Amino acid sequence: MKLDDLEKIEFSDNSRLNFDYDLSRMNWFNIGGKSKIFLFANSLSDLSLFLNKYNQRGKIFILGAGSNTLFDNDIFDGVIIKLGKNFNNISKLKENLIISGSSCLDKKVSEFAMESGIDGFEFLSCIPGSIGGGIRMNAGCYGSEIKDIIVSVQAMDFNGKVLTIPASKIKFKYRSTDLPKDLIFLSGTFQGKVSKKDVIKKKITEMKNMKELTQPQRVKTGGSTFKNPIKQTNKKVWELISESINIKEANTKFGDALISEKHCNFLVNKRKATPEDMKNLINFIKESVYKKTGVKLELEIILTSSK
Repeated sequence: MKLDDLEKIEFSDNSRLNFDYDLSRMNWFNIGGKSKIFLFANSLSDLSLFLNKYNQRGKIFILGAGSNTLFDNDIFDGVIIKLGKNFNNISKLKENLIISGSSCLDKKVSEFAMESGIDGFEFLSCIPGSIGGGIRMNAGCYGSEIKDIIVSVQAMDFNGKVLTIPASKIKFKYRSTDLPKDLIFLSGTFQGKVSKKDVIKKKITEMKNMKELTQPQRVKTGGSTFKNPIKQTNKKVWELISESINIKEANTKFGDALISEKHCNFLVNKRKATPEDMKNLINFIKESVYKKTGVKLELEIILTSSK
């Protein structure tokens, strides 16, 4: 892939192009090789300029907060795009309507809704990701999902065309949507219900306390690893893993990749785990659960291949 013309791009909003960029610092596992091109896009105009110059000559991957992404150690032969400051704004449109840039952290949107007296966004306080990623995977927890509050999505396709997609045109499923892969989410418009700040704050506190008690904190993890297999069984995925594996046994560790003792659907990079360590652990869990229960687990985290 020739890069000479890309190196000459002059951005108007301080967007940055990096070459051979280290990916290990861009995800919560702290694992991965390099990306041939990495774009920090600070504005719609800079993003459009780059896409027109790039002209889909290689792979394009949109990176959110990096909370549920596992990169491999090879060089990503394309561009990884991370949206910056102008995609990090939140505004209140009406008394119960919010528009959020896609790079806003979910918890930031939850806090904004609380301060604005808008109910329904509390679950976002416990999701470790960005709004764009949340839309892509219909993120949710504690009985609520993005589909419950979203009104529309504003996006740009890989050709630089901007479009708005109403929620009524999107098919939401458990941890997925039918939105095309060649879309970059710019922002989302969301609707809740008018409520009192102290009522909302109490709900958020209860959810955060529950998360603190049941999920690993302040460790290198990618969040929930597998989806709950709702079509195959009524059991939660952690129950299936717990039934199938004694996580205290030595053979459940692969290098520095291990299963969290606090929540067995969370995998942890104890120190210097490699992508292969994590993939071996993932495959071990899938095979163990299938052998014991007959249930085929599906990944919630994204495995990003360089090829």
